[in-house]
Amino acid sequence: MKHSDINTWREKVVPHQPPWPCADQLEAATQELAAFPPLVTSWEVELLKTQLAQAAQGDRFLLQGGDCAETFDGCTPDRITNKLKILLQMSLILVHGTRRPVVRVGRFAGQYAKPRSSNEETRDGTTLPSFFGDNVNRPAFEEQSRRPDPWRLLRGYERSALTLNFIRGLVGGGFADLHHPEYWDLDFVSHAELGDDYARLINEIANGLSFMETLSGASAADLSRVDFFTSHEGLLLNYESAITRHVPRRDGWWLLSTHFPWIGMRTACPDGAHVAFFERIRNPIAVKVGPSMSIADMQKRVSRLIDVLHPDDEPGRLTLVHRFGADATEDYLPALVDCVRKTGRTVLFVCDPMHGNTRTTEDGLKTRSFEDILREIELSIDLHQQVGSVFGGVHFELTGENVTECTGGARGLRDQDLHAGYESMVDPRLNAEQSLEMAMLISRRLGGV
Repeated sequence: MKHSDINTWREKVVPHQPPWPCADQLEAATQELAAFPPLVTSWEVELLKTQLAQAAQGDRFLLQGGDCAETFDGCTPDRITNKLKILLQMSLILVHGTRRPVVRVGRFAGQYAKPRSSNEETRDGTTLPSFFGDNVNRPAFEEQSRRPDPWRLLRGYERSALTLNFIRGLVGGGFADLHHPEYWDLDFVSHAELGDDYARLINEIANGLSFMETLSGASAADLSRVDFFTSHEGLLLNYESAITRHVPRRDGWWLLSTHFPWIGMRTACPDGAHVAFFERIRNPIAVKVGPSMSIADMQKRVSRLIDVLHPDDEPGRLTLVHRFGADATEDYLPALVDCVRKTGRTVLFVCDPMHGNTRTTEDGLKTRSFEDILREIELSIDLHQQVGSVFGGVHFELTGENVTECTGGARGLRDQDLHAGYESMVDPRLNAEQSLEMAMLISRRLGGV
């Protein structure tokens, strides 16, 4: 490929980009980014692609989760550790229930930008730029905070690097050692309705590990390390293209800001700038698919996207993340599987049960119901089984903190309880307890805990 090939997206209108006030500053910031080291490596990306290919065949299961939008203030040891803990805990439960290795992918180390419905927001007669995430501007509703600043892209890169460095240190230092799963407990789990089940599960895994080592006479030392990958929405193409590189002894272009980028529903136009960029990178990629158009139009769009993004049927290349909502899943999901089947290519199907189940309370808070989230997952499992396709994974917006943003779950949170610990500036997340309970219920549905 010529260098210009990766930049064909610049010839198109790029939707859902911030209204950067100064093109020269944006160019200067991205030129500085282009001189920085990559955040991930091509061999890590290839390893993930191999594991996603196995998940598409039903031999692994994808768990993807993390914040709706990371914040710069959230780049702290405690918050990073708690996010890692909750994903490790959930993966432990899912391994036990599905009897499959779990691919662990975090929505972190780069999820600092969000698309907005409008470039502007008006409050009490004052109109300012919308909040596009910490990579662009700040949430406070005042002029200086809301002014898009391209130099914040460098701050986002720095925090992504800090997060990755800390995660690699934790995982490489044995944080995920299955010989000590009790280290993963969060303090409040003992008060949860499923706390006893979780303790029993930990004991079963520990006993099984001890039995295996006794029987084989060898240490399961390799179980003290896990593979962990990062993901974020590839929204800000100036940022992503600045961290896209050729690498020695490998062909093509590699997006090295993250292992697993995805295209959101709003930017998944087959002829659009985002698809033109993603078409040319070698990473495994995901595309969100929702009910924003008729079933027939959705099928046409997905077929075209597969032709553009997945022409060679490369194993592990393409993941379709369906996010239809509990009420529309029965209509849309079989149609999605059918249109993919007609292309003759293999994709990984993953359920995002969060975005299609969002509502607003009377107090103006965005929330999601635990019961609706679970219902969409259960419907998806059943429908994939009925049509003979592989239910390959789940994609959650969640946190390791004890927030109150989604209703329901073991504690029975109601709308009036949400103000007690509502922290998200964009979309509501499952808290740690709800996330563990969800993993338990998925495991029971897929294989039994």
